[in-house]
Amino acid sequence: MDPVIIVGAGPVGLTLALALARQEVPSVVLDEGPGEDESRLARTVVLREDTAALVERLTGVPLAEAGLPWAGWRSLRRKQVMREITFDDDTGPAPLHIAQHVLTGALRTALAGEPLAEVAVDSRLDAMEQERSGVTAHTRGAKGTWWRGSFLVGCDGPRSTVRKLQDIRFPGRTAVERHAVAALRTELPWPEQSVLHRLPPWRTSGPGAGEITARPLPDGVWRLDWLLPPGKDLVTPELLVTRIRETLAGWSDGSTPPYDLLDTGVHTVHHRLARRWRAGRVFLAGDAAHLLGALGTQGLDEGLRDADNLAWKLASAWHHGPHEELLDSYQAERRAVVAARLRAADQALPLLRGGGLRAYVPGSARGHDALLTEGHLGRGALGAPGTYAGSPLAPRHLEGEVPVDTPPGAPVADVRVTAEDGSFVRLRDRLGRGALLVVLVAPGTGVWDRKHWVTAGVMPRLAAAVSALPHAAELLVAESYPGAAAHTVLLVRPDGHLVTALGGVRPADLYAAAEAALGGPAKTQAEAGAH
Repeated sequence: MDPVIIVGAGPVGLTLALALARQEVPSVVLDEGPGEDESRLARTVVLREDTAALVERLTGVPLAEAGLPWAGWRSLRRKQVMREITFDDDTGPAPLHIAQHVLTGALRTALAGEPLAEVAVDSRLDAMEQERSGVTAHTRGAKGTWWRGSFLVGCDGPRSTVRKLQDIRFPGRTAVERHAVAALRTELPWPEQSVLHRLPPWRTSGPGAGEITARPLPDGVWRLDWLLPPGKDLVTPELLVTRIRETLAGWSDGSTPPYDLLDTGVHTVHHRLARRWRAGRVFLAGDAAHLLGALGTQGLDEGLRDADNLAWKLASAWHHGPHEELLDSYQAERRAVVAARLRAADQALPLLRGGGLRAYVPGSARGHDALLTEGHLGRGALGAPGTYAGSPLAPRHLEGEVPVDTPPGAPVADVRVTAEDGSFVRLRDRLGRGALLVVLVAPGTGVWDRKHWVTAGVMPRLAAAVSALPHAAELLVAESYPGAAAHTVLLVRPDGHLVTALGGVRPADLYAAAEAALGGPAKTQAEAGAH
């Protein structure tokens, strides 16, 4: 069968190629560039725990060494400290800040050693055709040629050629926010902490006066962002140097500390959402499908989740034939999550950026701070990983379903589990292999060798039920899971979202849930053709 064609060699396209390879699906990545990324310390990304873990799982690179997990979060308003957070087990995992070229480099290196993936450099898409059996794409450039694929995924950014060739509308708002950006090496009073400072007391009129963000990188490097007022005012080098010196002096009691200016830029945030994310065998992901990023939210985070969601569904279709309901669920799930995130940001923007009398309402400052903290830390409506509770893949009417701390459709907690070979691993390490995961919660099993309990209690019945499922599944055992009673059975999708939790071994419910998670009963060849 033909490989999956991935258009675009940014982080989302490269991640998708690696995720497909882990599920034994070949791909070709069409890279319009030379195969290298320019080093830009003013172009960075913040990854939440789950997306950082996804990249680490695919590349084998410990990202905490390539980037910098924040030690804490501090928000200020004028001279007042509004909030301080030190990241630990009680406050939650720290976001990871990493230069985008470092992230992309790790993905490229991993892909270079992957026999199932090919990267075609200097290959710019200019035409494509699709029919019932596959997709044909033409590239121009030094290696201009025709490519034949089973599916095609446009990961080619905001100006996506794939989206335009498919005539898919991309409505939304332009220049929701603009930021002047500088990367510099210096010492700030808050080592390895991310800082949001609103209305600094030294503010002056003009660009960059109202809100400043400082995010640490390794080796004493910081990325500083100054929120610019609406409009298209030119950010000159002189203006930016003035802002840097003014800000560093303000944070250092009046004297500007030594600094090395490494990179600068202007970051413009747009809010857009493609009308469709699927057109037959063609899909959109990442910035080709959505643009967001106001109020501290991170668009790349959502793009990586697109890749994780789509990879296992394409893998199932590649190995077993297209299942339309399963492929349709990619748009239904991911577009709904991103649309909700955009709505939340658009509703908060007038409150946070509009000023006027609302800015002087008692308590409003703390409310504004809470909203901005959500966006920057990946929490709440602005930033938390989306759930697929309303997914077309959600099972219905399971008599044995029981509540746990993870609601159906949400990402599962990363607990320690025992694998089939008896080894102890993290649950997250078993994701992305194309198999469903069945997790039995069995307190006390961790102190015994697997051979002593694998044939005892409910295990034989559960193992038989797992072997009868309509899709490959791996049986794991956890000593505990948040909110789960003993003998609870969790069914987990390959992308780590909970399908259901069942009270005990219930083969009929388990089979029904697995079948629903795969898009329902497989159609006959005649039914599939009629669709």
